[in-house]
Amino acid sequence: MQILLIEDDIRLSALVAERLRGEGHTAETAADGGEGLRLASSGRFDLAVVDVMLPGVDGMTVASTLRERGITTPILMLTARDTVEDRVKGLRAGADDYLVKPFAFAELVARIDALARRAPRSDASDELLSVGVVRLDPRARRVTVEGEVIDLTAKEFDLLHCLMQHRGRVLSRVELKELVWDFSFDAQTKVVDLYVHYLRRKLGPPGDIIETVRGVGYVVGR
Repeated sequence: MQILLIEDDIRLSALVAERLRGEGHTAETAADGGEGLRLASSGRFDLAVVDVMLPGVDGMTVASTLRERGITTPILMLTARDTVEDRVKGLRAGADDYLVKPFAFAELVARIDALARRAPRSDASDELLSVGVVRLDPRARRVTVEGEVIDLTAKEFDLLHCLMQHRGRVLSRVELKELVWDFSFDAQTKVVDLYVHYLRRKLGPPGDIIETVRGVGYVVGR
């Protein structure tokens, strides 16, 4: 994989980059948010490892700006804080996973591998999906309601995509957490309820396509 490491701790950055290369990856570094954003915006990287606390442009802004620009490169966020609120904030900004400092290199590699397995592939997952007036285009990562584009964060889109792909099947909160956030994201399952709330609010009345199955989870198109 071609990995971009955006980290202002030069010694840590150099060490991690060297070890990633030892694992067979290509690793490039950036010491501040502005440079990291410029490099990541090229779209040539398979994954970006982004520290939250960066000089110039912070990691949250880097992630949200990349998503606004349509860059879907998976983002692994590095942070010194480990609260649910901090994680939700980062995920809403566009991060795909979190790793808390200090971390073991083996865990970093495991999370990178997990994100690589979830990378988009050209198969049936690229098919246009529709339920009622809600349309989802996986390739363009665009959702429309009656033709109007709905502004969703990366994880809101992924959750809706997952539900629509499994149309008619009830998915438990644990299943949704594992499918959308992967096993490496260990926040409580209540984060699923929170994101369903975000989706329903943004979709408006058509958000009713997401049905709550009491005591189990959620389903679309049953």
